[in-house]
Amino acid sequence: MRSPRAVLRRVVSARGFSLLEVIAALLLLAIAFTALMRVAGGSIGLTNNAADYTRAALWARSLLDTADAEGPLRPGRTEGQFDRQYRWRLTVAPWRPADVDPQQPASPLQVVKLDLDVLWGQGRSERSAHFSTLRMAAPQPGQP
Repeated sequence: MRSPRAVLRRVVSARGFSLLEVIAALLLLAIAFTALMRVAGGSIGLTNNAADYTRAALWARSLLDTADAEGPLRPGRTEGQFDRQYRWRLTVAPWRPADVDPQQPASPLQVVKLDLDVLWGQGRSERSAHFSTLRMAAPQPGQP
């Protein structure tokens, strides 16, 4: 059996953490947790932004695939709304390659350029995505 003096020496020599060390450790944990929450919040924001652009691309593909379903494409500008969140603006214009000689007679095949802007959000938080494609169009009346 140990003497009371040996037990007392052992208790005195066993040291724990001081209050200052505990406070410093908690402060480091709080800083690390704050940084981790900022990263997680930014990640959620980027994921939502990517989802919005993906939806805009799906709406754009749908509209561009059916742009000439109701009749031949005519030059001009049209606007509309897909749903409560997404709107669109389509511009159709004749297109010729830049390297074609203007003196050369026009081809009987007409190519039009479709420029589509898909917009969502309001005011300062408004976002947009631009899509552009070329399509063969029916010849205009009076052309062969």
